[in-house]
Amino acid sequence: MRVSHSFPAISTVFDDPNLVSCAGLAPTMALAQRAGLADLVSSTLTLKAIGGVNAHLKVPALVAGMVAGADSIDDMDLLRHGGMGRLFTGIRAPSTLGTFLRTFTFGHVRQLDAVASRFLIALAKNAPILPGADQGCYLDIDDTIKATHGYAKQGAGYGYTGVKGLNALLAIVSTPVSAPVIAATRLRRGGTNSARGAARLVADALVTTKACGGNGLVTVRADSAYYGHDVIAAARRGGARFSITARMNPSVVSAISGIQESAWVPIHYPNAIWDEDEQRLVSDAEVAEVPFTAFTSRRKADHISARLIVRRVRRLNPKSVPDGQGELFPDYRHHGVFTDSPLTMLQAEKTHRAHAIVEQVIADLKSGALAHLPSRQFASNGAWLVMAAIAFNLTRAAGTIASVFHAKATTATIRRQLIAVPGRLARSARKLVIHLPKDWPWQDSWEGLFNATCGPPTPATT
Repeated sequence: MRVSHSFPAISTVFDDPNLVSCAGLAPTMALAQRAGLADLVSSTLTLKAIGGVNAHLKVPALVAGMVAGADSIDDMDLLRHGGMGRLFTGIRAPSTLGTFLRTFTFGHVRQLDAVASRFLIALAKNAPILPGADQGCYLDIDDTIKATHGYAKQGAGYGYTGVKGLNALLAIVSTPVSAPVIAATRLRRGGTNSARGAARLVADALVTTKACGGNGLVTVRADSAYYGHDVIAAARRGGARFSITARMNPSVVSAISGIQESAWVPIHYPNAIWDEDEQRLVSDAEVAEVPFTAFTSRRKADHISARLIVRRVRRLNPKSVPDGQGELFPDYRHHGVFTDSPLTMLQAEKTHRAHAIVEQVIADLKSGALAHLPSRQFASNGAWLVMAAIAFNLTRAAGTIASVFHAKATTATIRRQLIAVPGRLARSARKLVIHLPKDWPWQDSWEGLFNATCGPPTPATT
């Protein structure tokens, strides 16, 4: 591909008032309107400060900017170019939206959490975001450190990664045949413990999951940072099963030591797994299980009995063997999973490894709206995180409506192929017409989304 031979004769002028760079926002925000985002904000959010007026317009504006790729307050200016004022109403300047964010307090962020939860429930009724949830789904918990810079950011601190920033706790829900959506979020101080507040998040996320149609087997999955009584008890109270990576404490080590050699079942991974400690790809391992009672140091009523499924991988690192000395006995690394899953041992171990899907969501967020936490105020950044989750779920819902491919595509792919589509506005027979590029590769998907969200509502069935 080369520049046209007539390139020196080309000139550019930014003068067309009818062009828009993200025509895909029209059907996407129509979906948000159909799911009642503005109405939910009006009925739930009670901002009394001067800058908090018209929240029902400003929250959708921030969400729309994030869907279009904005990752800072200044980026919200992309909503005010060309013909956007003809395509949408209620657009606000970045300075106005920044003032709006600064009016949030912790209580208002919790109100926005309720809006996000109810909006996800409404999206589930308007788009097939969780197919198969009535048979079974997974709720994955994890946190991440979002790096910050400077000294004025409230709540910033050094977390478990050694990076200075703020801690974002996420709960995502998915099914074996669907991509994940975000059920709940919490922004926390950078130096906080990973499990802090996780039990409450699990309880809230389980309520949302069931309201989205997750009436089948729900399994809460998490890594060893959440191996504690509070998180597992919250999962059980919510009617869910649990699958948590066990910490290698003395009781777990003792239980693993008691497993007979004949109990180990060899498995072969279809896709090799990268082992951080060994710095190599692991393709073979052995699995065994043993009954186990956790948290025996607490009162007897808090003891939890379930299964301990253990995967062991043989150490091949020469650092574990002194120079010039051969291996006398095989040495293994063990990974325990504490679970009450009704699946077979191999099935339960395999589904637990799929917990890594939460890392894809974190990477997706950090490549989009969560690339920055734009305010110095902690509550403002908390509101930003919640709206980033709303934008993520809205983009995911638009993708599921558009096509089978986009139902599992990343939000960056959906944005590039369905949202960031240039268009020119025109009038014809008293109707607004969006002229889109000829031979757009994803025309069928875009038209499917547009017809489903901007067409007449689906008639109710009895």
